[in-house]
Amino acid sequence: MSVTVPQDYDKHAYEPFAVTVDLAVLTLREGTLRVLLVRRGREPFAGQWALPGGFVQPDESAETAARRELAEETGLADLSALHLEQLRTYSDPGRDPRLRVVSVAFAALLPDAPEAQAGSDAAQARWVPYGAAGPLAFDHDRILADAHDRVGAKLEYTCLATAFCPAEFTLGELQRVYETVWGTALDRPNFRRKVLTTPGFVDRVPGAARLTGGRGKPAALYRAGSATALHPPLLRPSREGRPA
Repeated sequence: MSVTVPQDYDKHAYEPFAVTVDLAVLTLREGTLRVLLVRRGREPFAGQWALPGGFVQPDESAETAARRELAEETGLADLSALHLEQLRTYSDPGRDPRLRVVSVAFAALLPDAPEAQAGSDAAQARWVPYGAAGPLAFDHDRILADAHDRVGAKLEYTCLATAFCPAEFTLGELQRVYETVWGTALDRPNFRRKVLTTPGFVDRVPGAARLTGGRGKPAALYRAGSATALHPPLLRPSREGRPA
């Protein structure tokens, strides 16, 4: 479809600006919620920690740029197992001292995250505990907090928690996702009951079990089910007023 540009349109009448992507990449490592950070190798904010990201190239969409940057910082060639969603757009005029930069931020969740590796413009990359991630360059503290809030809220009414888990997981591993992201302990029997009575939340892997280090029998293994939403929602204790 051809589009006619008005003859009186002046593209030089507006100040040019750049578009970037920033990635709040979260995973569970050693029982801790961690975020992928990079130490900036150049100005502005050289030497300071920041979220990974970069400029959107002329032939890229924002999501394509986000996946490219994510592959560079994690070394993952196959990104099909991760959850990636657009968070929001950050456009405060002074957020970048170089020029006007509008950032499209994404939240990404990784199970079994590999060791971090710095991209071409970063001096170092590291998985940092969420509570120790700051202060960050630019407005990345705000972006990270927004991502954490988004993920915490979506655990209540979607099946997003399984995106933190390996392909096959125990209900104990799934419970630890909720406890780690929400920062609160959950009642085990009540949690199991809610998960197993929610249609399509998880599917039992026939005959499979995993030793969990305790003296009891091996724990049954489950996979993510076909559902995407939780009915009823699995509310966190602070919202519900009693243990989940």
